[in-house]
Amino acid sequence: MISWQYLRDHSDEVRQTLADRGVTDVDIDAVLDVDEEWRELKARGDDLRHERNEVSERIGQLKQAGSDEEAEAAIERSQDLKEEIEQVEARADELEAELEERLLEIPQIPQDDVPVGEDESDNVEVRRWGFDDRRDLPANVEPHYELGERMDIIDEERGAKVSGAGFYFLKGDGARLEHALIQFMLDVHREQDYVDVFPPIPVNSEAMTGTAQLPKFEEDMYMLEGDDLWLCPTAEVPVTNMYAGDVLLADDLPVKHQAYTPNFRREAGEHGTETRGIVRVHQFNKVELVNFVAPERSDERLEALLDEAVEVIRRLGLPYRILSLCTGDLTFASAKTYDIEVWAPGDDMPDGPDEGGRWLEVSSASNFEDFQARRAGLRYRPERHESAEYLHTLNASGTAIGRVMVAILEYYQNEDGTVTVPEALRPYMDGQEIIEGHEPLGESAVGAGRRD
Repeated sequence: MISWQYLRDHSDEVRQTLADRGVTDVDIDAVLDVDEEWRELKARGDDLRHERNEVSERIGQLKQAGSDEEAEAAIERSQDLKEEIEQVEARADELEAELEERLLEIPQIPQDDVPVGEDESDNVEVRRWGFDDRRDLPANVEPHYELGERMDIIDEERGAKVSGAGFYFLKGDGARLEHALIQFMLDVHREQDYVDVFPPIPVNSEAMTGTAQLPKFEEDMYMLEGDDLWLCPTAEVPVTNMYAGDVLLADDLPVKHQAYTPNFRREAGEHGTETRGIVRVHQFNKVELVNFVAPERSDERLEALLDEAVEVIRRLGLPYRILSLCTGDLTFASAKTYDIEVWAPGDDMPDGPDEGGRWLEVSSASNFEDFQARRAGLRYRPERHESAEYLHTLNASGTAIGRVMVAILEYYQNEDGTVTVPEALRPYMDGQEIIEGHEPLGESAVGAGRRD
């Protein structure tokens, strides 16, 4: 979150941030009113304590001088002051708690070079790669959900039977491809000096608040009934909060962790045309990259982090583009974000490239500066003898595995209906070069969905 002092000193900038982000449900004037009353009460409490100290000192002097009547009046005044101090402090504590809650609702201040815009249509393309030498595709590329059903490697129907809409089974070569992608991504990032973390999947409310999933996005998350635990929406939550309340040393930085987790979100799967297939679902896998750095290094680390995430897509040979997100499309906690979008040619979308198909976001590389650090208590000591300061956090997906699989199934299709396994993944699939699919099981499949 932003600091109290920043809000006091830069209230106009915060108002502009809300306007640029399209945020209309935060009343800065009301927050400042709470802050002003709190500061007045803190000052009043200090004055009352000072007076009470003086009265207490005078009581002894009056008793020593034999002025019992005046001493008794001073004692009564001291008691009145004590009661007033308690009332003032109780109200100040209430206001401080309210101020903390209100500050949690104020989003991050975007960096100066973030483009101003209302929504994703105002994002700025930075570069694209892989279109000039793209592979030859069939005349009609089959969407991954039709291909997955025909090959019997993606089973949405049985996933819905077990867990509901937005869940699915991967079977046979589909499951093998997913496992291969997980291990491949982890290996790529180990080469980039990432240290593996296998975090717990349930996370508590404090951790969710630390990374800003709460309170803003509570309705999008899955809570475990009866416990203060939530199903992990992204490994960013447990990994960032590993060091909550700790003080790291400058020599420790940068810290680079990667974590594979399944992730759970309610909001995915409520987007009309994308309810088919595995692009927007309630459970999905990804490898997450989390960085902790000194403040003066976070901007250059964001550029390096972007390259580290992109390396996965390059090695897979998938065409992609990089976007700089506008103010209206930034996440709540981000000061600057780049999106990596791969090309999936199976479904033509209005905002897709000239070559047809659509873009799939597979990673967002973000610099949160000290926004999460303030919420989670993440600090470092520049020198051992110096005071601890808030460090900066960054993260990126390295990458979203299901969406990368969609891009592979569509981009690497062949005229005969098979899918070529990208060369980089073949060592992870025992040298398999082609995915042909499997015969479906059960009476319901007889005479349907079989290949010639």
